[in-house]
Amino acid sequence: MSVVGTSTAPGGRGVPRTPASRPGDLTEFGIDPDDLPDGLVVADEDGRVVCFNAAAERISAIRATDALGRPLERALPLEDLEGRRWWQLTDPYGGLAIRVRQPERNLLLPGGREVLVSARYVREEPTGPVRRVVVTLRDTEARRRTERSHAELIATVAHELRSPLTSVKGFTATLLAKWERFTDDQKRLMLETVDADADRVTRLIAELLDISRIDSGRLEVRRQPVDIGAAVGRHIQAYVAAGQPADRFLLRIEQPLPALWADPDKVDQVLSNLIENAVRHGEGTVTIDVTPSASPREGEETGTSVTVSDEGPGIPEESMNRVFTRFWRGSKRGGTGLGLYIVKGIVEAHGGTITVGRAPGGGAEFRFTLPVSVPAYLA
Repeated sequence: MSVVGTSTAPGGRGVPRTPASRPGDLTEFGIDPDDLPDGLVVADEDGRVVCFNAAAERISAIRATDALGRPLERALPLEDLEGRRWWQLTDPYGGLAIRVRQPERNLLLPGGREVLVSARYVREEPTGPVRRVVVTLRDTEARRRTERSHAELIATVAHELRSPLTSVKGFTATLLAKWERFTDDQKRLMLETVDADADRVTRLIAELLDISRIDSGRLEVRRQPVDIGAAVGRHIQAYVAAGQPADRFLLRIEQPLPALWADPDKVDQVLSNLIENAVRHGEGTVTIDVTPSASPREGEETGTSVTVSDEGPGIPEESMNRVFTRFWRGSKRGGTGLGLYIVKGIVEAHGGTITVGRAPGGGAEFRFTLPVSVPAYLA
């Protein structure tokens, strides 16, 4: 990008004037600096501001008309978090001749407004004088949202861990101190409680690892042939064995199903979460439909869809767009609120899609579709 002067735009922001002979200029591609999502501030070889776009105005709360033509250090009076004047500290025009940039960092404007600032020093030759200083400004709100999300995750995890660990500590300390005072039945009850709480901690740790992998894009999918109808059947049998009435579940499988290659453990995790939600928070019959469908992946014709629905009150319309976000919990819902976020991450890691809606019986309906992903050597 080359910016060597200004023309006066109707809004007075000083749209850069660029020579047509320089390739890569913004104006060469019909791009107005005001169209850029980040703040752009450009100072010429004399250190005076020649460009101050609309995003820079919004982020800095400084009017372009007050900045254009002024020295950079006065037009954009930045300080670091220790109160030092940033332009005096970095000295872009008189500093090291080999310096070409300033990495992004948090700086403060007058009034304590925090911005993310990075700078580029443009030289016509490697160690020549600085001809332009190009500064980008970004709002810190996105970073604050990320930090708040991390803080919420830490607080949620701390809360969820405290209860089972307190129970484990209490029961083990009691057993160690007064072992001979308890009957065998009492000891068994305490140890079963400790075992259940240990499982709860293990599940929470597994959820945290899954979230870490999903957020970093490192969730591994080990594809194998999966009989998804049989997988659903195993989950239903487990609920019946645990005391749920067999007639509460309706499994419908449309044949023939395409051969599905997926990670069986992760598919089980998705099914477990969706069926558990329907059992715990829904009412009436839990219906699971397994059907062939169009593949969500380009280049494949077929996929497999699984729809889990119930006959309960369902999910309020205003909450539909938040179901798959972190910490979402519907009314009377317990747990961490991370399960459906992980489910969405697993489905998408397979190249699939997942949606939520209202079931014909009035309850919640979750539908996920996976591409068959047959290896090329079998296709």
